[in-house]
Amino acid sequence: MKHISIIVPKGQYSIVNIAGAFQILNWASDAYAQNTRKPLFQVEFVGHQKTARDAEGFYTVTPPKTLNEIARTDLIILPAVHGDLREGIDNNREVIDWVTHHYNQGSEIAAFCIGAFLLAETGVLDGKTCSTHWGYAQELQEMFPKVKVEAENIVSVSDRIYTSGGAYAFTNLVIYLIERYGGRELALMTAKAFMIDVDKNNQSLYMIFNGQKNHGDEMVLKVQDAIEGNFKSAISVAELADGLATNRRTLERRFKTATGNSIIQYLQRVRVERAKNVLEQSTKSVSDAMYDSGYSDAKSFREVFRKCVGITPLEYKKKFVKKEHTLEALTT
Repeated sequence: MKHISIIVPKGQYSIVNIAGAFQILNWASDAYAQNTRKPLFQVEFVGHQKTARDAEGFYTVTPPKTLNEIARTDLIILPAVHGDLREGIDNNREVIDWVTHHYNQGSEIAAFCIGAFLLAETGVLDGKTCSTHWGYAQELQEMFPKVKVEAENIVSVSDRIYTSGGAYAFTNLVIYLIERYGGRELALMTAKAFMIDVDKNNQSLYMIFNGQKNHGDEMVLKVQDAIEGNFKSAISVAELADGLATNRRTLERRFKTATGNSIIQYLQRVRVERAKNVLEQSTKSVSDAMYDSGYSDAKSFREVFRKCVGITPLEYKKKFVKKEHTLEALTT
């Protein structure tokens, strides 16, 4: 039987992560016991103290065990802690030290969503791949440059460490863990019981690109504004550089450092985000989206769209438009 410690951290912790993982894991354990006569998991809430109120005072979890009462555990689950990320880390130094110790003793770790920030602070993620909420991926990479952030992945696995993408993607990681410990059949049975899509492995489909503008580089901000205001037109990096009295290499370097994208990649992301918005309208076609986002070649449009989103424009249209509009709206 595997012992699982679901950490109840200080601060505005995700009650959904904590209660959801507890429910799904215990359901799978009970299902396993029906055939084997022994449970698969012993799942416990573990906290700083026996009563753990969230920072907003909306709910209280009463962990049966405190950190210092756990001598050994097989799997540690770190939920998301919302609010100021640095404050969340500082408030949970005891958890961070405890996780580091147990990982070094052989425990496995699963971090949900922005729980990856607590995990990254331990240092055990250095040099390893990691998923997190797509909206926080760049911030995680900037705060912890030694971590290999995989913004597109629903689940990432690296050396006894498991991380999930944003929000309810934690359910996909829980199913992955159930399969790891209890086998494929149990994982599928659990996924069916909770109606979790086991084939969902990429969160690019759900990303919303709104640019990275908190970098403080005024030159880069001017380029971003120019791209977003004229994304339908051809963009010349050389002309942008001349207009800012710099050279192309310097501009490209500063832009990449500030945004994580090259200028051309940024333009593509802006165009694709526009195309997604058009495709989500029931009366618009794939061709409408292509022209409205600045593309004139269907092949190039499909290739760039698929690279950024993970599926084709037509597949995106089918997924996000109500079925009664599908036949009418999908003509290209």
